[in-house]
Amino acid sequence: MDLGVWLLLGSFITLMILRIPIAYSLGISSVITCLYSDIPLTPLAQRMVASLDSFPLMTIPFFILAGLIMSQGGIARRIVDFASVLVGRMRGGLAMVNIVASMFFGGTTGSSVADVASVGPVLIPMMESKGYGKDFAVSVTVCASTTGIILPPSHNAIIFAVAAGGTVSIGAMFLAGYIPGLLVALGLMTVSYFLALKRGYAKENPKSLKETWNALKDGFLSLTVAVIIVGGIVSGIFTATESGAIACVYALILTTCYYKELQWSEIPGILQKVAVTCGMVFFLVATSSAFGWIMAYQHIPQAIAAGIASITKDPFYVILIVNLFILIIGFFMDMAASILILTPIFMPIAVGIGMDPVHFGIMLLLNLSIGLVHPPVGTALFVGCAIAKCSLESTVKAILMFIPVLIVVLLLVTYVPAVTMTLPKMFMP
Repeated sequence: MDLGVWLLLGSFITLMILRIPIAYSLGISSVITCLYSDIPLTPLAQRMVASLDSFPLMTIPFFILAGLIMSQGGIARRIVDFASVLVGRMRGGLAMVNIVASMFFGGTTGSSVADVASVGPVLIPMMESKGYGKDFAVSVTVCASTTGIILPPSHNAIIFAVAAGGTVSIGAMFLAGYIPGLLVALGLMTVSYFLALKRGYAKENPKSLKETWNALKDGFLSLTVAVIIVGGIVSGIFTATESGAIACVYALILTTCYYKELQWSEIPGILQKVAVTCGMVFFLVATSSAFGWIMAYQHIPQAIAAGIASITKDPFYVILIVNLFILIIGFFMDMAASILILTPIFMPIAVGIGMDPVHFGIMLLLNLSIGLVHPPVGTALFVGCAIAKCSLESTVKAILMFIPVLIVVLLLVTYVPAVTMTLPKMFMP
């Protein structure tokens, strides 16, 4: 390999080890490589600006805003009540409620961290008070939050669509995430059920008719946000960006006028959080685009593809190697950055062996979601431990009981295309 390649990758890894924020690490390593290779900086700057001139990126602020409104407007608690009506009477009822609530709430916010931060403070203390182990409560909450990555409306799916160069439909990505998300939830519920039997965790007491009605009504109103977003996109009534804006208006009316738990005085603070989050995301998109442009200039994707081809040309093993590489990267790198960097490298390889880009996208998101619940990055894991005030070590031991579920679903998604492609082909042929 050219020395510029080693300089690009070496400086990036060094900066990350020095704990420089990943967006800055990507930008600085790109500039260093340009200076060494006598590449003009003007095209690099133009590439960064051009990467932000993308209409799908406009969707992200709306989805983040809708998620924050729902997080602070009492929707998480109502979804917990709704889930309790559905699965609370099963053995280990609160664990089942936790998983189903995370699936529903993650499916409306599209964020694992938001899921843990909203559902965790409600259910982790509740599970502790009912005799569930703290490590078990945290591990269930954290692992269940991975459904928010693949269930719509996931802003990570939008980031993938942007990284794929606009060749992937956001609506198709949303539809493709439903079955894998349900499989993850069912797998976690199965493990929780057998652990509940072994440890003697109880069922939840039945609710009164009035409580049941209120829980079902409020839960339906809360989940309508996801119906508006996905239904509108798939039916062609409005675009993904328009659906995000409509979801914000609906969530705002629901939480301020109907539930009356969100005060208008809190809106400026929410908008400030949205601005800060979007600033970080968009800066990361720009620097990742610059980094990817330098990688393409140095022919790194072609070198990786040739390296894999030298090992095997069997599609089964090619995609297995790709999965292992993504899994390792996900343990050490932030999810959004991983999507932006790895998509241009591995999507051409996956498409080259006959994999649909949408299929590859869901495989990528599910693979990287495992890194959110596993050290050393483990963003969702750290949030769960902070909420429960427990040690990382004890929680990791409990999480290892659930990781095999995520691996099995990942293998199903990888090698059984129908798991991801059935719904997109049915509704968006």
